[in-house]
Amino acid sequence: MHKLEVKIGKIKLRNPVMAASGTFGYAKEFEGLMDLKKLGAIVTKTITLKPRQGNPMPRVCETASGMLNAIGLQNDGVEHFIDEKLPYLAKIGVPVIVSISGDNVKEFCKLAQRLDKEKDIDGIELNISCPNIGAQGLIAQCPKAAYEVVNNVRKATSKTLITKLSPNVTDIVEIAKAACKGGTDAASLVNTFFGMAIDIETGKPRLGNVTGGLSGPCIKPIALKMVWDVAKNIDKPVIGMGGIMNASDAIEFLLAGAEAVQVGTANFVEPGVCGTIIKGVEKWIKTKS
Repeated sequence: MHKLEVKIGKIKLRNPVMAASGTFGYAKEFEGLMDLKKLGAIVTKTITLKPRQGNPMPRVCETASGMLNAIGLQNDGVEHFIDEKLPYLAKIGVPVIVSISGDNVKEFCKLAQRLDKEKDIDGIELNISCPNIGAQGLIAQCPKAAYEVVNNVRKATSKTLITKLSPNVTDIVEIAKAACKGGTDAASLVNTFFGMAIDIETGKPRLGNVTGGLSGPCIKPIALKMVWDVAKNIDKPVIGMGGIMNASDAIEFLLAGAEAVQVGTANFVEPGVCGTIIKGVEKWIKTKS
């Protein structure tokens, strides 16, 4: 039976609803749109060791029942995050999970070691599945590479580790098992699917990066199936995401085996949606307990 309070690694969440990385900025952008204290946790925009410019414009376009994005992990680097963004996040009073990405194992480890020193950070989400940073393939597409990153980062930090899995794989369960073997405390899934759109007037791709990541309601049935498969095959908590637009969507993921959920694209459509979803999930859990 699902409980309102859940535990992911060492992190205690007052409810199972988190704001997903890359869709909630660093939380301050949403302070006037919802009560941030109500969130189960906040997952920050992905940060990297050094500042990153991101991909060429345009970076976002709407598609049928979803959207494509190719931001390219634009951010000001880890030191700027710690100095400028973390103080605000720390004051909110909900768990702060920092999403990190690197081009290699060494970068992931350096980031984890740096963040490990910050008491206001509760967990680290390893973004090994971002589909638009131009690297050759994704770490999340190879069990051996996924294991190597998780295993090395595990040695670099004592904080709760969540590994974010890509759906752009032949067997997501295999990758999830490799992450568990490496020492992850939880798996979050799914990230975006590879996709593109073409402007028929110009004949050119609608994204400056040509391809990007597809998210929104259109991916929910596939994401739900992947969460179901992974939850049945690993003994660590699963955090489900992919097209959650309302409380009913979130509840489906909980019924599929997820301990918690992350709300992403819906934040762009209705900025206060996380609050509405939390109320709906709370009501459902009460009626079932």
